[in-house]
Amino acid sequence: MGTLSVGEGNSSYVHAGPSGVLSPIIWRILSALALLAMGGIHLYLVLDGVDGIPGVLFVLNAIGGLLLAIAMLAAPRRLLGIASVLGLLFLVGTLLALVLALTVGLFGISEQIDGQPVQTTIIVESIGIIVLAVTTALAFRMQRTRP
Repeated sequence: MGTLSVGEGNSSYVHAGPSGVLSPIIWRILSALALLAMGGIHLYLVLDGVDGIPGVLFVLNAIGGLLLAIAMLAAPRRLLGIASVLGLLFLVGTLLALVLALTVGLFGISEQIDGQPVQTTIIVESIGIIVLAVTTALAFRMQRTRP
C-alpha cells in the first residue's frame, strides 16, 4: 500500500503512510482544537455566571487550554512530546475534576449529568484525551526513530 500526500513538491500538508496514520501536524492541530474547545467551554461557563473560586479556576482553565493549544502548534519537534504530555494531563485532570463535581462535589460545585454543558464537556474532553494520547505516542515515536 502506498502513501497519500497532499501538497506541492516535498512539503506535504497531509501525509498518510502505509499504516494509514495521519501525519503529526494533523494530530497537533486536532490536539490544539481539543484544548481550545475545553478551554472555551470553561470560558463560556464563566461568562454564563460561574463566579467565586470556581469562576477563577475556570478562567485559569481557559487560559491554560489556550497556552497549551499554542504550545501544541508552536513547539519544535523535540519538545512536542512534552507539550502533548502536558496537554494530555491537563485534559485528564479537567475530566477528573468534572467527575468529582458530578459525584462528591469539588470547590463548591455539584454538577448533575443533565446540567447544561456537562454531557458536551464529557464528550469533548474524552475525545481530546484520545487525540492527545495519539499525539503523544506519535511524538515519542518520532523522537525514537529520529537519527
